[in-house]
Amino acid sequence: MTTTVSNEEAIAATKLWLEKAVIGLNLCPFAKGVHVKGQIRYVVSAAQTPEELLADVMKEFEVLAEASRDKIDTILLIHPHVLTDFLDYNDFLEVVDEALEEVDLAGELQVASMHPQYQFAETELDDITNFTNRSPYPTLHILREESIDEAVASFPEAETIFEKNIETMRKLGYDGWDALGLSEVQRRKK
Repeated sequence: MTTTVSNEEAIAATKLWLEKAVIGLNLCPFAKGVHVKGQIRYVVSAAQTPEELLADVMKEFEVLAEASRDKIDTILLIHPHVLTDFLDYNDFLEVVDEALEEVDLAGELQVASMHPQYQFAETELDDITNFTNRSPYPTLHILREESIDEAVASFPEAETIFEKNIETMRKLGYDGWDALGLSEVQRRKK
């Protein structure tokens, strides 16, 4: 399934989701700082195949590795035209991890995953807890390990974030999620 979304639309939807869900619900307590400082690089890939996307991923690894942290601390690589099926996307994450190893950036960078059909293991597709990682479009979040380490060190009980997110989502429920105005994209079914 390919979409006809423009780069501007993809970035606008992703920023809205970041502001309302990720930051607004405090799903990632580290996101607000880089967002407010303008240190997030938003890139929309035109890739139509996993191979083309991998080339874009490799380019963004290089961009982040070479950029100063005060300019770019993290990258959201949005790819609305490829890997729209979550299982295919999930399989691709192994390829991305192997690519990090190949360019000797494992341990320096890491990739987090977000997808409109995101599903944690052993949950039902529309389990509300999956919505913590449901972005408007398939997205690879490229992060600096150094930044993660510093954020975790400054955040008391960082290991409880996942559990707090589950609790937040269960309290919010579908009606609360719908009230955020984000449900049209994230509640897509396979």
